[in-house]
Amino acid sequence: MGRERTPSILRTALVGALLVTAACTSSPQPVRSTSAVPTIPGTSLPASPTALPTYSLDQFRTLLTQLHGRPVLVNFWATWCGPCVDEAPALAALARTYAGTVQFVGVDIQDSAGAARAWVRTYGWTYPSVSDPTKAIENGLGFIGQPVTVVYDASGTKVLTLAGSFVALHEESKLRGTLDSLG
Repeated sequence: MGRERTPSILRTALVGALLVTAACTSSPQPVRSTSAVPTIPGTSLPASPTALPTYSLDQFRTLLTQLHGRPVLVNFWATWCGPCVDEAPALAALARTYAGTVQFVGVDIQDSAGAARAWVRTYGWTYPSVSDPTKAIENGLGFIGQPVTVVYDASGTKVLTLAGSFVALHEESKLRGTLDSLG
């Protein structure tokens, strides 16, 4: 009986070691499908702040085109980005202030779905974000690093780009002034 249990114990230990190894070496960015995500009518914009579907650069460009007709603020962020933490509460407040006049959209860079959803809940963001696990959107639009905040007017023309935390850069009044001029 002792000999029969030994292989079972070894097999259990080996399976456990393999699972730990797989967990430590797997990619933290799961693929998130956009096909089952409810969207805002007339757009591919996720209807829920915590949906966080993965978008390609082309899908994001299409989304921006679909949003023509109203000003749009796009913020590139990541949970592991210190300056993003700095400006997250201010973004939540701005989104509340400009609700109905400016469409806010987040682009989450290289995060796991769970971490990103927790972030959105923690900071009380009411606007949707999309996932950019490979930085295809960020790189394709010519940005480097996070955070970056971009404002487009109703025709889709870029009117302001702030690289870095607008809070730390003391640029919140400039951002508010731009949003006020568009609303």
